[in-house]
Amino acid sequence: MQAKSPPPFTAAFPWPAPAKLNLFLHVTGRRADGYHDLQTLFRFVDFSDSLYFTPRGDGEFTRTGDPDGLAAKDDLVLRAALALRQASGVPIGADIHVEKRIPMGAGLGGGSSNAATTLVALNRLWNLGMPTDELAQIGLSLGADVPVFVRGFTSWAEGVGERLTPVVADEPWYLIVIPPVKVSTAEIFGAPELVRDHPRVDFEEFRAGRTRNDCEPVTTARYPAVAEALAWLRQHGTARMSGTGAAVFAAFATRADAEAVAAQLPTDKEWRHIVARGRNRSPLLEAVARS
Repeated sequence: MQAKSPPPFTAAFPWPAPAKLNLFLHVTGRRADGYHDLQTLFRFVDFSDSLYFTPRGDGEFTRTGDPDGLAAKDDLVLRAALALRQASGVPIGADIHVEKRIPMGAGLGGGSSNAATTLVALNRLWNLGMPTDELAQIGLSLGADVPVFVRGFTSWAEGVGERLTPVVADEPWYLIVIPPVKVSTAEIFGAPELVRDHPRVDFEEFRAGRTRNDCEPVTTARYPAVAEALAWLRQHGTARMSGTGAAVFAAFATRADAEAVAAQLPTDKEWRHIVARGRNRSPLLEAVARS
């Protein structure tokens, strides 16, 4: 992947917004409000967007970088900044630059991660001192995945993804393959064929390999490019889709093992790939300590 041009305010501190994988994803029910009850295991990887913040005293916000044509009302970075300002009541703004690496529509949580990093970084830079629980609650209003990025630990998640229990798991290397499609999360969760009554499991059943991604059959049927990438990766290891896709991934013992498989990727498919290590602790927490 090509590095992008440096941000316009290079003296600012780079705050990471890491990608995540869903090591499994079960849909256990549908709630009266239309949201789904889930079980999943969120796993961070050491591949991140970078966000740069310069506080400003006039209460204004600017957003530069690659918003991918998003309107301000749909931009989770700006929405997170505005939500934090509203919750705190402070009349402060910020210049925000986002250096995007995590592809959108891939099931890697890039938008939610950007929102969480915005909350955590501005809480620090504005000297608000808000506790993590309060930041996570603000994050939940922006998206179900945001709280896990705020808290920053590999977690077993239930509810809509907001009930989190930190876990310690192995930290293998992953080959993540992203076919050139963007998958709509709303489309997949709205699909009539989606299984919505998966019996709940516990962590031991996950460790025994008795889990799956319930969204996988729906996404692969509707997006043949995802099915093709998943079938190819399964020739080289145990592979699974992350979230609602489009990214698929497999774990390897070493970076060399993952890169050896990456070197065999077909050159005619326009598939992107990432080789990254799993992390039990988010790189964002390390940035908080360094800041």
